Amino acid sequence: MRQQEGEIINKVAQSPLVTFNLEDYYPKGERIVYDIKDNLFQEAILREKDFRAFVKEHDWSQYEGKYVALNCSVDAIVPTWAYMLLTIKLEPYAAMVTYGSLETLEVALFTKALEKVDIEKFKDAKVVVKGCGNLPVPTYAYVEITRMLRPYVSSIMYGEPCSTVPLYKKPKK
Repeated sequence: MRQQEGEIINKVAQSPLVTFNLEDYYPKGERIVYDIKDNLFQEAILREKDFRAFVKEHDWSQYEGKYVALNCSVDAIVPTWAYMLLTIKLEPYAAMVTYGSLETLEVALFTKALEKVDIEKFKDAKVVVKGCGNLPVPTYAYVEITRMLRPYVSSIMYGEPCSTVPLYKKPKK
């Protein structure tokens, strides 16, 4: 079939490129930090009796469906068991509980989400990892998907199908 004069051809749509959009794996839901400093005496010492009373009386259902990062923002010695006890109370309600910052939480969320990718379906594909988006995808996710894809794909590019940055091309045998 011949192209008619003046007809616009969408070469991006006809290309063999496969777009991988990390935003498709972005878990929706509220992210919060639970700072244990609010449970410390003078923001320095964890009093076991007071802490256990708080844990017993606190309404943990307010964390229903939320992603929670546990941390301590002050320089205090917090026993590990305190974070474990918080996890025990949060786990039945929260969508995920981890230790660290919001960034650590995002890494944990993307680690879990990317474990579900059927990487085999990208065998010998030319993959463009979509770069621009509206959601805060951590750099970790780009590194991880690149690590996962490289053994399977024929090439990896970054950006948009119409404007890519070539990153990897499988060597010819």
